[in-house]
Amino acid sequence: MKTHFFRVSLLSLFAFFSCSASGQLRLPAVFGDHMVLQQKTDARIWGWGNSGSPIKVTGSWSKDTVTAKVANDGTWQLNLPTPAAGGPYTVTLLNDQKIVLEDVLIGEVWLCSGQSNMEWSANAGIVNAEAEVNNANHPNIRFFHVRRAGSDYPQDDCHGEWAVCSPATMRTFSSVAYFFARHLQQTLNAPVGLINASWGGTPAEVWTDKKFVEADPMLSAYASKLKPYDWWPKEPGRLYNAMIAPLTPLNIAGALWYQGESNVGTYPGYSRLMGALIQNWRAAFEKDFPFYFVQIAPYTYGNPAAVEAARLREMQAQCLDVPKTGMVVVSDLVDNIKDIHPRNKQDVGKRLAHMALAENYGVTGLAYKFPSYQSVSAENNALRVHLKDAETGLMVKAGEKPMAFEIAGADKVFVPAEARIEGSTLVVSAKNVTKPVAVRYMFTNDGVGNVFSKEGLPVAPFRSDAW
Repeated sequence: MKTHFFRVSLLSLFAFFSCSASGQLRLPAVFGDHMVLQQKTDARIWGWGNSGSPIKVTGSWSKDTVTAKVANDGTWQLNLPTPAAGGPYTVTLLNDQKIVLEDVLIGEVWLCSGQSNMEWSANAGIVNAEAEVNNANHPNIRFFHVRRAGSDYPQDDCHGEWAVCSPATMRTFSSVAYFFARHLQQTLNAPVGLINASWGGTPAEVWTDKKFVEADPMLSAYASKLKPYDWWPKEPGRLYNAMIAPLTPLNIAGALWYQGESNVGTYPGYSRLMGALIQNWRAAFEKDFPFYFVQIAPYTYGNPAAVEAARLREMQAQCLDVPKTGMVVVSDLVDNIKDIHPRNKQDVGKRLAHMALAENYGVTGLAYKFPSYQSVSAENNALRVHLKDAETGLMVKAGEKPMAFEIAGADKVFVPAEARIEGSTLVVSAKNVTKPVAVRYMFTNDGVGNVFSKEGLPVAPFRSDAW
């Protein structure tokens, strides 16, 4: 049995004194009616109570009772074995009084986090919003929205409550997360619980325990360059402490992440930062869970000729070196490069779901691997680009020619280039560059390309140079 040490915080101290004084049993916010517990695992249940008193917990799916004793500091925890997906069930807790959690489902629990594109809801504006809202009757999908909060120290509890997916609850919840869950639930025929801990505008540093940032001089230096805003914190660890740390005793299936726009100005350290965040979260949850993220979409960032966002995307791609990670490319899902919030969240969620279904749940026949740069070779006055995950070939839409390519010679001056598809490779050239040495694709802030795998997945932005 793995153990999880409780952190000392204002919330836990308050809980200790109030529970000790009243003798009452209390659970963290993440346990409540309509919740989802991870299937076929030891689901950790924890809370506060009168020190020295016994705790008995029973799930209605079993006659077995799990017991624990409240520690001297007023905390307790135990592991409740869960069956295969199903429900609804009840979970009954007995101490000095009785608590019954109603309408509990057993299924797949995913943590969703990031900034505004993860936070974005149907109310904020998505494609076909009203129809999607009206069709959002999915009682086997459940939502837990962690309310915005920051703290200087790790907390033991957060604010939020579980809700059944309905038109009323879906319209204010993360659209990316909802569409992910919809595909997952329909394919697996299992309940899905979503925990959304997101805050628009936030850099990745605030979602990372500050000790991981401060331990790396490079990350610490870039963190000090983040601009202060009145609407969200910039200090490392502030949102991790209040919105992630309280969840870490949970057993989850995996995490989804959509963030990066606020780190464009500090892109050189982003891959190391995300490596630290993933390491931090996995250590805190005591589980090597899958971590799937969305590459940021094309956007002008005020300067169409700049490449800082392209370099951030490059840093995101480097995060794939971390085991059990996956990246979703969304460069084709943008209809307005002056809007940092693309409105097609349906396909973002679907692509994340296909990745999870294939990698985690063994579902076959799904296209989920995005073609990406592998190598380049010179051929006369052209460059042939070889791609990974493009075995069935490449394509563009009818009547189109490949676009968003640039090529350069030894002078390092890039010019627009033409490209043609030959199987799973691209042959790129420009009339005025007779000896090309480097090629780039969509390597600008707002670059939108049009080359896809035969399965319809966009080729990821790339460059062959390291200039």
